[in-house]
Amino acid sequence: MVILIFIAVLWYSGLFFQTFFLHRYAAHQTYKMSRFGEKLCYVLTWITQGSNYLSAYGYGVMHRMHHAYADTEKDPHSPKYDHNLFTMMWRTKSIYQQINQQKVKIEEKFTKNVPQWEGFDKFASSWGSRIGWAIGYTAFFYFFATAWWQWILLPVAYMMAPIHGVIINWFGHIYGYVNFKVSDTSKNLFHFDWLMMGEGYHNNHHKHGGRANFGGVRWHEIDVTYYIMILLDKMKLIQLKPVAKVTREL
Repeated sequence: MVILIFIAVLWYSGLFFQTFFLHRYAAHQTYKMSRFGEKLCYVLTWITQGSNYLSAYGYGVMHRMHHAYADTEKDPHSPKYDHNLFTMMWRTKSIYQQINQQKVKIEEKFTKNVPQWEGFDKFASSWGSRIGWAIGYTAFFYFFATAWWQWILLPVAYMMAPIHGVIINWFGHIYGYVNFKVSDTSKNLFHFDWLMMGEGYHNNHHKHGGRANFGGVRWHEIDVTYYIMILLDKMKLIQLKPVAKVTREL
């Protein structure tokens, strides 16, 4: 039971900062926050994602490119141009690293106002940090695993963020339903997105990329992350941009 709770905590805490900070803030800037809040989110992203830490800059720029080039040859991750999810994610990793390490020239529209903390990213993305977290995860399993099958979950702990990416960027472009006609294959993966905290409403998001609430188009589309953001807004920790009500087209 301890191991299952550990995996659940890693899953939802890491996912929250991916969707709240990396996605809705760094890439789409659906809200504002102080410089201190931004720095704190960097540190909390590192703590919750651990061995699979993602840079706000690398993620933000790449995600903007995904929206601009969705399901074309320039898309950093599209099932349409990769034979399987492993080749897609390997290509995604390569593009992410090139962006994050600034080894490729990027148009200004993709980098404008994307937060960047180079010193912290260098530390949090280092092999020393990643291996340190991996050792910590392994030690936790050593002390608390009570059955052989629980060790199968250890690679999930190591690779949590890439697994989150696969669910949305691969399966969210193949399976599900649509509310809007868009120029790509994005779909709403779940009717109620309990697994991905709102990220699964991918078709809604591709239609209204700058909207903080990924759900809310149908009655059952509850975006848990957005309701947490409302609470943070009321606490004056962030400042949400107005969210327009939208109606499905299909």
